Amino acid sequence: MIIAFIFLLHFIFTIYVFVKRYKLNSISSAFIDLILIIIIFTVGWSISTMVCKIFWEPVGFGKYFNRDTIALTLLTIGEFFFYRIYLKDLTKKEKTTANEMEK
Repeated sequence: MIIAFIFLLHFIFTIYVFVKRYKLNSISSAFIDLILIIIIFTVGWSISTMVCKIFWEPVGFGKYFNRDTIALTLLTIGEFFFYRIYLKDLTKKEKTTANEMEK
């Protein structure tokens, strides 16, 4: 169930970034960000799984928080900090356009 929630978060985030980038820039920028998110997710999942295999048994911490869930959780935390820096311009432009609208 935790894995499904993490995949749902990634899916919603991907749609959000695609739509925001399309509105602010262009469709090509939106597709480039979409491809980047997919590549970072797949490569990051592979790397976090390799790291988790070193430290945890397949059982992990129980039935619902096994090694795969731990790997996806670590990946999501890492992606959160990366995307806060990388996608900082999405929120900046939104705030500037809101301020310009008020004037």
